[in-house]
Amino acid sequence: MLLVLVMANFNESKQFTARKGKTAKTPVNIEVTNDQTGQNIYFDQLDNHRRPRLKYMIANEIRALLAACFKNPRDYAIFRIGYHHGLRASEIGMLEMSDWSPGARMENDRLSVHRLKNGISAESRMVPAAAEALRRWVKKRGSAPGPMFLSRNNKPISRQRLDQLAKFYGAKAGIPVDKRHFHSLRHTCATSLLSEMDIDIVNVKSHLGHKNIQNTMIYAQLTDAAGDKRFDKLRKWR
Repeated sequence: MLLVLVMANFNESKQFTARKGKTAKTPVNIEVTNDQTGQNIYFDQLDNHRRPRLKYMIANEIRALLAACFKNPRDYAIFRIGYHHGLRASEIGMLEMSDWSPGARMENDRLSVHRLKNGISAESRMVPAAAEALRRWVKKRGSAPGPMFLSRNNKPISRQRLDQLAKFYGAKAGIPVDKRHFHSLRHTCATSLLSEMDIDIVNVKSHLGHKNIQNTMIYAQLTDAAGDKRFDKLRKWR
């Protein structure tokens, strides 16, 4: 009997030794917040390390940022288009005047966006707030062919310059330092569509030019407000 117990304990210790230190192979979402302090950081856990991802601005922050650049028609148009249409900095630099098709009425203005990172390029109607900002810029720039947004040396505005502008206006608007980068506008676009505009995930995918809906689903996990609205709908389900 004593020999049996000793062997059982020996086998058990071998089993736990083999499993010691084993780590998960897939990321796990362990924290999603979206409060008025701006602590809206999506974390994943891989090999016991926490790494922040997808910094986005909440409603009062994006309003402050847009207000900070309003007096500069070029920069205001850039930030409006970047935010409302979810453009990357490099995609802003690629815009040409020929990509803009003004309509008889502002709400019919159209914009062709050339998506990078294997995204889906398309022409779509402009969000009126972005269309208004672009028309204001064109009045100053003129409608001559060429890059839509020029730098001081009359070349397409660079990704580096756009990031500098995001840091400059972000500081002016009091945006948290870790959100003062141009790509946060794209993240803010996605989360705003889901949480504030209540747009369904399929249409958000199209708006961002995602080829794979799994890329869009990441944003759905970020928005507490969207989850509350979904629960309100489910509560009425009979």
